[in-house]
Amino acid sequence: MTLTRLSELVGVSVVNLSILKNDRARAIRYSTLSAICHALDCEVGDLLVRADGSD
Repeated sequence: MTLTRLSELVGVSVVNLSILKNDRARAIRYSTLSAICHALDCEVGDLLVRADGSD
């Protein structure tokens, strides 16, 4: 699925999805995360990984 199509389904701009995709986001609203999961037919845990903060 393209970012453009996901953007249409979720109601989030392509720019904001790109920020999420490229790991540059500082936060995400639960409603956005939920909408992405619904569009991709996945669970939250499929999208998130735990970071230990030792970048």
